Amino acid sequence: MKKKTSFDGGGLVIFEDVSQAIQAEKILRASGYEVKLIAPPPKYRLGCDLGLEINLVEKAGVQRLLEEKDAPFMDILSTTEGSEELLSIVKTTEYNGYVMVKAGNMKLAFDRSTGTIVNTSGGGCPDIPYLHAEMVDKKLDEAPKPKELGFTLCALMLDRALEEALTLWNGGNN
Repeated sequence: MKKKTSFDGGGLVIFEDVSQAIQAEKILRASGYEVKLIAPPPKYRLGCDLGLEINLVEKAGVQRLLEEKDAPFMDILSTTEGSEELLSIVKTTEYNGYVMVKAGNMKLAFDRSTGTIVNTSGGGCPDIPYLHAEMVDKKLDEAPKPKELGFTLCALMLDRALEEALTLWNGGNN
């Protein structure tokens, strides 16, 4: 396991599609790297609208690991421009005992009294109907992680909505 360092960023891994970014995040985190899924600045969006911010000083190790694991990526760039926090745009709405959490274009609604997921909606990605079927009627803390089952940006945002719903359900402690 690689020794963890403080996260300074400065490096950006870009990908052709979202599933590659999610796969790379899993590989790097499992090896102890600090990484963040981000929306890269527009001039760096050469493939998909999802990138992986890394510590620039770890570029060689990141590249070597991704190549060893046959995890495709387009390039690893040095950037000092600000990127957008992909997962920070979350809104909640409460209505008649239900809470709806919106992350990006995805929504997850749950029953405030039982913690049961009553609906998911949004997106247009091909994995969303499957994720909906796997999550609805399950308690928040028993539902599968969309990020583990899905492979699209919609799945990633639904995962973020689930994380926020769990935090709300647990009274602010997740």
